[in-house]
Amino acid sequence: MEPLMKTALIAAALLALAGGAQASDLKSCAVPVSVSPAPSEVPPPNEIHTDVPIAAYLLALFWSPESCRAGIPEADKAIQCQANRFGFTVHGLWPNGPDKVHPRYCRPSPPMSPATVKANLCMTPSPWLLQHEWQAHGTCQWDTPEAYFKKARKIREKLNVPDLDPGVDGVMTAGEIRKAFLDRNRKLAPEDLNVRVKDGRLTEVWVCMDLKFKWAACRGGNGAPDMAIVKVTPRRG
Repeated sequence: MEPLMKTALIAAALLALAGGAQASDLKSCAVPVSVSPAPSEVPPPNEIHTDVPIAAYLLALFWSPESCRAGIPEADKAIQCQANRFGFTVHGLWPNGPDKVHPRYCRPSPPMSPATVKANLCMTPSPWLLQHEWQAHGTCQWDTPEAYFKKARKIREKLNVPDLDPGVDGVMTAGEIRKAFLDRNRKLAPEDLNVRVKDGRLTEVWVCMDLKFKWAACRGGNGAPDMAIVKVTPRRG
């Protein structure tokens, strides 16, 4: 079967299963009946940092419509971009170091079980990205992928993640994007958010935490300034 035809059939099956779910939370999304885990990742030697102390954490959130528009490798075309209508999805939970080098690829890991992958696809809708995040970040603190994703899910669940409506002009200011988070999360402060923009388009929002997983000022800056005009790819209708 041709790859494009196979992808289309998978997407159609998922849509039939979910009825075009909006995927507005961690449970309401269409996932395949069976899931194939991604293979174990071979880390680039220059990205292996096993002895960097953890100084903070952040939860990175992809703006999924832009991930799909740009066709980034992390996005699963069938699950993320065709069968569902995600807003923000979890890129990963990252232990960060005290400077610009962060803990990464602290130990090798075999592929995750299909059950673990399937259980987390509504949070991070890509088997490849789940395997990558576990190996690149989770292995630096947690004993198992199940424990790592449980912690990521707990943080995501306490965060009231907004949807974004860029309006007919398709733009928002970075300040409006921050305000969407602040209005729903009274304990968040503007300095706790890093709005990530590439080529003038919103790609991610990083939510920063201290060593106790409490919201805290981002150590690496806050990304786009409030007055910056940002193109926001709308969710599919």
